[in-house]
Amino acid sequence: MASLQLRMYLLIGALFAIVYAVVVMIGSAMGVYDFYFYFFISLAMMFIQYMIGPKMIEWTMGLRYVSKQEEPQLHEMIETLARRAAIPVPRLAISSAAIPNAFAFGRSQRDGRVCITEGIRQLLNREELMAVLGHELTHIRNRDMLTISLLSVIPMIMYRLAWNFLFYGRRRDDRGATALIGLAAFLFYFITNLLVLYGSRVREYFADEGSVKLGNSPAALASALYKLVYGSARMERDELRQAEGMKAFFLNDPSRAWQEIREVRQLDLDKNGAIDTSELFRLRHKEIKLSTADRMLELLSTHPNMLKRIKHLSEYQAGSAAA
Repeated sequence: MASLQLRMYLLIGALFAIVYAVVVMIGSAMGVYDFYFYFFISLAMMFIQYMIGPKMIEWTMGLRYVSKQEEPQLHEMIETLARRAAIPVPRLAISSAAIPNAFAFGRSQRDGRVCITEGIRQLLNREELMAVLGHELTHIRNRDMLTISLLSVIPMIMYRLAWNFLFYGRRRDDRGATALIGLAAFLFYFITNLLVLYGSRVREYFADEGSVKLGNSPAALASALYKLVYGSARMERDELRQAEGMKAFFLNDPSRAWQEIREVRQLDLDKNGAIDTSELFRLRHKEIKLSTADRMLELLSTHPNMLKRIKHLSEYQAGSAAA
């Protein structure tokens, strides 16, 4: 846990150091030396995203909030996990999407919301669904929605600066200098985007660990992840594309299901469609080797490689078995 926290602190520091360096560089080139001019523009952009984000998610996924009378079992699970996590009970929503998945969103812990799709309800048993909900409540407890939203604004700013300077340079006598700044900003956009993706992957490991700490079995979460990969691989391509813009919020990346299913189904030794405790425990003693293509794919993804992720869960399983 301490290692993951250190990574996030270093990541946040690196991102804001890059922003500061770029802002100073561009400010000097434009004759604007006041850093706060750019700082307040950035804050305004983040505030707009922060305010309209939940509504955009509700509209995109077609969410329907459900009461305790409508879904007593789901509410009981959410309330139990919220009590263990010591956070306010989040609102519960259901999406009619066939893609099996779940996600958390909201502006704060008090505004936390958890959504599950109809597809996931038909796929997971109670223990697996509880582990998934524990993962999502950990995102809320750790304020991951705010962290990732804040960090993701940085590549957006770099992109806008690059675009403006590349075109702005065409209308000035010193267009060579401004074009160079635009190219530099575009390079920083690429680098900061990779760093934000890395931060997103670290938060997924955090949430997996958090679900286990809330009392859920590592094997149940590993089995749920396996089923989600299998369920997504069975979906039509058109259905997967409809949720492309939401995959950063999801428990796993549905667009990678076809690549992942070939690897993770090898963990299901008895071929019963789930990963049990003994299968997860055996994985702890196996070495995970990723191809260059898999490493590159993970580098450009919001989610960790699924084999590596389940491998991490196997280490938690060993710890819980020892306890």
